[in-house]
Amino acid sequence: MSSFEGGGGGEKKYVEFCTGVNGLDKVILREVRGQSAEVYLNGGQVTSWKNEYGEELLFLSSKAVFKPPTAIRGGIPISFPQFGMHGSLEQHGFARNTVWTIDKDPPPFPTVSSNKAFIDLILKPSEDDPKSWPHRFEFRIRITLGPGGDLMLTSRIRNTNTDGKPFTFTFAYNNYFYLTDISEVRIEGLETLDYLDNLNSRDRVTEQGDAITFESEVCI
Repeated sequence: MSSFEGGGGGEKKYVEFCTGVNGLDKVILREVRGQSAEVYLNGGQVTSWKNEYGEELLFLSSKAVFKPPTAIRGGIPISFPQFGMHGSLEQHGFARNTVWTIDKDPPPFPTVSSNKAFIDLILKPSEDDPKSWPHRFEFRIRITLGPGGDLMLTSRIRNTNTDGKPFTFTFAYNNYFYLTDISEVRIEGLETLDYLDNLNSRDRVTEQGDAITFESEVCI
């Protein structure tokens, strides 16, 4: 186990490298007021995000399996290069069940990371990738925990095909938030956007409401 302390203004930011469940490598980001985030290299996945009171903000299933190449159920899985079943690959692609590596030489990111705890990870092609998606790429992600406990994920995906051939992909942070009362949840900012309705034969429809609310669990 090793740790790094950084930051300015007299406040310490902690980045701790250690082992988690089943000996898998993980990184813990900590802030001086007690906020924290845990990131497993398996899937490049955030599995825990706690506020200054130690309250968990992400849901992690009690049935989650920490054994590559099984995807971890909960937290913030990364869907790439395919979201859902909208393509020839397995559901949500292969990034979430591949072991990422720590990026020791990351390029500049647009996010301001000074006075914040952060970790840079990278995913590159391997022999285990599906033959149906034979593209070369670099997927970089910076996971940042700010002084107020805010969590930010910033991704950069680069085409490294030597022949310059383009490729298409879909991508998502598949967030699992821990909720105490789903009836209090409101999702705003989606009005006028088109979406595919999985509950209605994936028909393309336009969102009309100014907020989406829930009365109970919704299976999609």
